[in-house]
Amino acid sequence: MIGAGSWGTAFARLLSLAGHRVSLWARRPYLASFLAEHRENPDYLPGVRLPPSVSVSSDLAAALSQAEAAFLAVPSHALREVARRLAPHLPPGVPIVHLTKGLEPGTGKRMSQVLSEELPGHPLFALSGPCHAEEVARDHPTAVVLAGEDLRLGERLQRALLTPRFRVYLSDDLVGVEYCGAVKNVLAIGAGIADGLGYGDNTKAALITRGLAELVRFGRAVGARPETLYGLAGLGDLVVTATSRHSRNRQVGFRIGQGEPLDKILAGMRMVAEGVHTSRVLHELAAKLEVELPLCEAVWRVLHRGEPPQAQIDRLMLRPPRREGF
Repeated sequence: MIGAGSWGTAFARLLSLAGHRVSLWARRPYLASFLAEHRENPDYLPGVRLPPSVSVSSDLAAALSQAEAAFLAVPSHALREVARRLAPHLPPGVPIVHLTKGLEPGTGKRMSQVLSEELPGHPLFALSGPCHAEEVARDHPTAVVLAGEDLRLGERLQRALLTPRFRVYLSDDLVGVEYCGAVKNVLAIGAGIADGLGYGDNTKAALITRGLAELVRFGRAVGARPETLYGLAGLGDLVVTATSRHSRNRQVGFRIGQGEPLDKILAGMRMVAEGVHTSRVLHELAAKLEVELPLCEAVWRVLHRGEPPQAQIDRLMLRPPRREGF
């Protein structure tokens, strides 16, 4: 398990509960030593204990020496660098499962594209869906989707991840699952902005529903399948990220709606809100693909052009009337 933030720690525990010996790699030696001794990650998951079958190290070579599968919980902007560090130590042919819901800043590439460039020869999968680390770590029933091209290997990984509280569905729509995980974070920031401005359930329902329309519109343009867009990685993750108190992206939006500047919010965050980076990449992709994403564009205008949130609400509401559809 590469990455010892909230999701990496929670997933290491999950893998252990599924019956596996797990090596958890932490980038910072101090954190690795603390986790090894105290069996708890108080900065990210206070009160959650790591089982004895989880070993912790800051030594990549040691962590990967006997790996049968590598799981990566790394922010999108750091994934390429981490993958390059993995390359000399990862045993040949070991499957890689990434848990990152974002696009690479600068290139706009999906995470599997980054990994295929840096770690060729390894089967690649993405795990996504409505799965907040805080709830997975406390054994709340959770369902996710595992996507990759090799379905036979995917079935083995699927069975290896199943627990009485963690259900895994399988898909070969890697493109759709990865894009859903990225786009929903931008929409969740918009939902948080509306909450921060003091709007209620009507506004939230409209935003989620029309946000789904944008997700479907963009998904069609990149070749995603309908069952992905309306499934766990699409609609499911959009709902949870736009409504949950655990959502970092929604929290960023909420604080912006309350009047805080973005740079101050980001400077005080311990964890990454992927939607901030993704909003810029998505704006460029939408223009290239000629896909209309008014909600995502409004979020981009607020985050990266400093336009007032209320002005964007007004602009959205006063768009020319149209028929409902996707």
